[in-house]
Order: sequence, then structure tokens, then C-alpha cells
Amino acid sequence: MQQKVLKVNPIDNVAVALVDLNRGEIVTLDNLTYNIVKDTKAKHKFVTKNLSEGDPIIMYGVLVGKANQPILKGEVITTENVKHQSAKVEGKTETAVWTAPDVEKWKDKTFMGYHREDGQVGTENIWLFFPLVFCENRNVEVLKDIFEKELLFENTSKHQLLLRSLINNTETEQPVEEYKYNKVFKNIDVKFITHQGGCGGIRQDAEALGRLLAGYVNNPNVAGATVLSLGCQNLQVQIFKDALEKINPDNKKPIIIYEQQKSGTVDEMLNGIIRDSYDAIKNANEIERKPAPLSKLVLGLECGGSDGFSGISANPVLGHLSDLMAGIGGATILSEFPELCGVEQELVNRCVNEQDAERFLQLMKDFEKSVVAAGSGFDMNPSPGNIKDGLITDAMKSAGAAKKGGSSPVNDVLDFTEYIKKPGLNLLCTPGNDVECTTALVGSGANVVLFTTGLGTPTGNPVVPVVKISSNTSLSERMPDIIDFNTGDVITGEKTISEKAEDLLDFIIDVASGVIRTKAAILNQNDFIPWRRGVSL
Repeated sequence: MQQKVLKVNPIDNVAVALVDLNRGEIVTLDNLTYNIVKDTKAKHKFVTKNLSEGDPIIMYGVLVGKANQPILKGEVITTENVKHQSAKVEGKTETAVWTAPDVEKWKDKTFMGYHREDGQVGTENIWLFFPLVFCENRNVEVLKDIFEKELLFENTSKHQLLLRSLINNTETEQPVEEYKYNKVFKNIDVKFITHQGGCGGIRQDAEALGRLLAGYVNNPNVAGATVLSLGCQNLQVQIFKDALEKINPDNKKPIIIYEQQKSGTVDEMLNGIIRDSYDAIKNANEIERKPAPLSKLVLGLECGGSDGFSGISANPVLGHLSDLMAGIGGATILSEFPELCGVEQELVNRCVNEQDAERFLQLMKDFEKSVVAAGSGFDMNPSPGNIKDGLITDAMKSAGAAKKGGSSPVNDVLDFTEYIKKPGLNLLCTPGNDVECTTALVGSGANVVLFTTGLGTPTGNPVVPVVKISSNTSLSERMPDIIDFNTGDVITGEKTISEKAEDLLDFIIDVASGVIRTKAAILNQNDFIPWRRGVSL
């Protein structure tokens, strides 16, 4: 029989409803009984003792809010009776002690990856086209249409067939042909990025975009790139080249650069790009998958469309997986700094050195200061969907989101566009926005992104597989076309967090080896949004 309620941490003064609870229902938790004051939907929380105005709300063992009016024992908390509040951070107060999990069963396991000359190993083999400035988006789109039509033997999609039948008044009840494709080249995929940056904003944003794109070229999943420049934009070719050299001074990947203002007509430029890129793509197709140790995996950890179960199922599963990766010698990257608000003290104490602790706090302070200057605050982070499904305050959302980072030491702290250098857990300063965060994780070297969700989101990436992980079984059954892996059996008690983490690692090995295509890849969901910290000029 499924447990009805859960207290995450013994010192919490709220409990989570695991199923819908009715007004007047009596529930038992830890040999204590609670009379449910109001109807409480699954994923929401009720207080376990009477609270007065100003009393703290504790969940996950940390401060996540305060009562702004009296709340009765057994009463559900809402945005009306609770306000955001988070604990003050005092700098590094202690050094966290960590015991690594047993990784004996994983030490000799491998995945089939693409080995690069710099020692990195890709989970994909991508030839990437992108512009340095939005003025070249049209040319990139033309190239996308040309290359995809010739390199992929595509059947007409079922949606196109549906529209065709409507136009011709031939619609029937017969099922239409499913979308399929076959590739000309077995070992290489061709992907395309467009964006709205590179000029018109502050120079710092153009330079950051150059570093981000350099990170994409350096990502182990990329075999090489075709780069389009207009010529007069803020993001000059040399800025991009300098950024790539700083990340990897010994870069051996082929990079084809065309500048329109030096190339004559569009027709002449496109002809040259097609010829040069085809030759390079054909050469990159010679690279084949070979065994690689799991220590070559760099896993980006992210959540989006979170719900009240995310912090007790999917995110802790990622946390245990992150600890396994630390024990194996691989790397994980925890991002979304607005969703670390309220748990800074724990992360500071987990930093291996004082400098990283100080840098993390400074990045958090600078980020929040910029948000306040714009007339908002981290407390505005929870979306209407988050709130509807039980995440009442930003600190509550953050405490659950931080569970993705497990309990291992923080080995490095990175700002946006900085490339990963160390194994183990890394913190990366990004927004909480799903696509901006995914974009940044890949630019910092992630070769697989793990994305937890309780409400559902189709987010993908052009370079790296994005594994969508549901916090509840209902979501995985309702949206099977976007969910790759379900942790809902943690909520029902059928599986433990550690069991699901090991199942997930097996799944990741198959994804990294090309055995399983993610749902985002099947949908051709290739999202790319660079974080712009400045304004348009």
C-alpha cells in the first residue's frame, strides 16, 4: 500500500502529500496523526504543528519560507499564508565530510564514444553550422535545408500527409505514414544553430557569445564546424578564434570560416561553403565509436517544469548518480543559480577550497543584484506551473533543485561560458531558464544533459543528447513522446533512490553509446538560446 505522506527531513515542520488528501482525513506519519484541515492535492505540503505569523517554514532541513499569518496543524501551505525566506550565508563555516558510494560494479564499465585528439570523448559525432551574428541566420537556414534534404532520406511526415489530405479532400480514417529517415553518412550528423546575438547589444554579450560558441566547437560531441560571419559585427572572427584558443590552445578540429563581406555574392559564398563542408563532413564520417571509460562522461544536471515531487524523486536520483560519477572519476555540472537560493551555506561548506566558496557567493550576489536592479528578485522564480504543483517559494524550489548535486565535494565553480576542467561536481552560473541553462551546460563541456521535470517540457539540444526524467509516473504515461526515464516508482515506494540512480546510469550508458536515441532527438528538438546579461543598444 502506498504511503500517503512524507517528511523529507526529521527537522521539517511540513509534510508532503503523496496522494490527494481530503478535508477531515486523518493521516499517520512517524506514529503521529494529522487531521487534514483543507483539501490538499498530491505534491502540496501541510504544516505538522500550529504556526504563528512570522514562524519559519522548514523543508529539506533548511529555511524555505515564513508564515505570514497563523497556520493550523494539518493545514496546506499556499502563496497566501507563506512568503519566501531563505537563510543568511556566513561564508564557509565548516568542511563537509563525504563518504563516496561503492562504485566497484562500475569501474570496468565502458560506453562507446567518439575519441578526440585532446582526450575528450563524445557521445555524438556532429558537424556544426552556426553564425557569429544574426545577420547570417538566413544563410544558415538555407544551408540547413540543402544539407538535410540531401543527407537525410526523409519520408514525408505524418503531419504533412494530414495537411495534404485536407487540401485534397482525401482525409480518411486510415493511419498516415510514420516519419522515418535514413542517413547518407553512418557516423556523422549535421546540425545547425541560429541565434539573435553577435551585434546590437553590449560588447560583453558579443564576447560571451564568442566564448559560448567556442565551447560548442570544443565540446567532445563536435567533430568540426562551419562558421558564417558577416564581417562588420561586434563578434569578430578573431574574438571567436581567441576564445577557442583560450579553451584549447592545441585544437585540432577542422573549422571552416566564411565572411560574407569578403565573399562576393551569396551564391558564390554558399557554393564554397557547400563544397568545403561536404569534404570535411565526409572525412569526419571516418571517425567511429570505440570503448571509453565512464570517467569520460560529463553530465549536465538540470530541471525544468518542476513539481512538488521533483525534489523527492527525480532530483535526488540525479544526486545519487552525481555521487556515483564523482566516485567513478567522471564529472557533473550543477547550474541554475537562482534555484540555489537558500541552500548556499551547504554548497559553500562543500567547496573544496576557500576561493571557490568565495567565488560562488560572489556570483550569486552579483546575479541577484542584477535581477533586483531589473525590478524583480529570486523570490519571483517559481512559475505559475511550479506553484500550482506545490512549489510555493523560491527557497523551497531551490532546496529540491539542489538535490541534483548530491552530497559530494564541489571541486570547481565556473561562470557562464567557462569550460569544465575538473572531475567531480562543478557549479556553473546560469539562469534557471530551461533552454538558456541547457545551452550553457553544453558550452561548458557536458556531453550528456540530464533534465528532470514534473510537468513536462520538450527541451533538447543540437549537440548533446538531453535525457528527460519525470518525477512522477502520471507524466511519463501522459507525455511518453518527451519523457525518456521515469522516477515515479520512488514516490510509490517500489524503488529506492539508489536503485533508480543505478538504473539511470545504465540508461545513460546506452544513450552515450548511441544505442538509445532520446525523445528530444527523435522530435528533432534542437534548442539554443544564449544568456544575454546586458541590454540592446
